[in-house]
Amino acid sequence: MRTLIVLTMAASVVGCTRWSMDHHLNNAYRAYDRGDCSRVMLELSQVDRTSRSRPFIHPEVSLLRGQCLERQKLYVDAAQTYQFMLQQYPRNEYSYRAQARLQTLEKLGHLRGNEAAVANPVNATPWR
Repeated sequence: MRTLIVLTMAASVVGCTRWSMDHHLNNAYRAYDRGDCSRVMLELSQVDRTSRSRPFIHPEVSLLRGQCLERQKLYVDAAQTYQFMLQQYPRNEYSYRAQARLQTLEKLGHLRGNEAAVANPVNATPWR
């Protein structure tokens, strides 16, 4: 009986952590839709804290963080976030989106000379 109680409590803690992570990520998306990037960053920090054992969520968090940095006109920071994603998660769906955001930033002229070179190196397709 004691083993059953311990297993039940362990399962509930894991579920609470997952629920908490999902809750904060959903709040971040809602705040992004409202244009409240300071709230987005706060919620994403909460996701980071609760997702250390769940690295699959990190690319999605990084992409949303980069998009919010773009919204705040912090284009170099956004480009560095996207470049980090390409290096850390080269075959992830969100990294493909990050690559597209880098190309868009470059085409819109938000990255100057050497910033564009750092953000989008020639022939650096990470998903080869």
